Amino acid sequence: MSKQDKGHRKIRKWKSGPNFSGQHLMHNKRIINEVIRLSGMDKKKTVIDLGAGKGAFTFHLAEKAARVLAVENDPALIKILEKRAENYSNIIVIDKDIRQWNAPNTPFYVVSSIPYSITTTIMDQLLSKPTNGLQGGIIIMEEGAAKRFSANPIIDPRILGWRMWFDIRIVKYISRVNFSPPPKVDSAAIRINRREYSKISAQHYTEFMGLAEYGLKQPKLSVYEVLRGIFTNPQIKLLLKNLGVQRDISICMLNIDQWEIVFQTMLQYVESYRWPKARKHRY
Repeated sequence: MSKQDKGHRKIRKWKSGPNFSGQHLMHNKRIINEVIRLSGMDKKKTVIDLGAGKGAFTFHLAEKAARVLAVENDPALIKILEKRAENYSNIIVIDKDIRQWNAPNTPFYVVSSIPYSITTTIMDQLLSKPTNGLQGGIIIMEEGAAKRFSANPIIDPRILGWRMWFDIRIVKYISRVNFSPPPKVDSAAIRINRREYSKISAQHYTEFMGLAEYGLKQPKLSVYEVLRGIFTNPQIKLLLKNLGVQRDISICMLNIDQWEIVFQTMLQYVESYRWPKARKHRY
């Protein structure tokens, strides 16, 4: 029997089953250690393992980090985690549904392999409130989602909101054979880093999302067609000059720095009652 098959058998011993469809547990220790190395984890950092399972990442992280919060909600897995964590003073097991978990306001990192079916929910919890303490980390997810979250141009306002405060990029592609049960598609590890020099205060997240939702409602429209609903013609003329673009460029082609300019110009020159309002916003 191959090492891979043994890994599949070992992980499948727990009988209660995953909490979520799309939960696939990593069993390749080499990849686990590589992901932790890529995360830059050290003894000064608190790290959170979301959907910790039996602790494939948890206990390796405990050797590198100051403190590990292992979030899991399956009773059988909680029992295993708590038993294994007895010999680790820096592991805290949290019995919590990931969807009900709230990101702390103190600095923390995330290193985990998350259930496919709630990937967007988890990303939303982490990135849609930039006033929280998230500093960065690495998350393993379905490859298609990883490509969508890191793609350019950005056509989804929610992803644009995330990326105004956080860099998101793929750092590793991972074959489906490294998980049990093996998913139907391959995975990817994305690195998240909080941007050090964002020109927009995190306190302005809601206001920016109003602009993002308005601006990307029809992402193929030109900058001029979209922004004339917010700015006067003289303001648009100045704005286009500051952006360094022609009026007929598609709004979705603007980069992060250019969106910052649009937002700052709106704050400075447009009366607040004319600012687009966010239609859907968790916070």
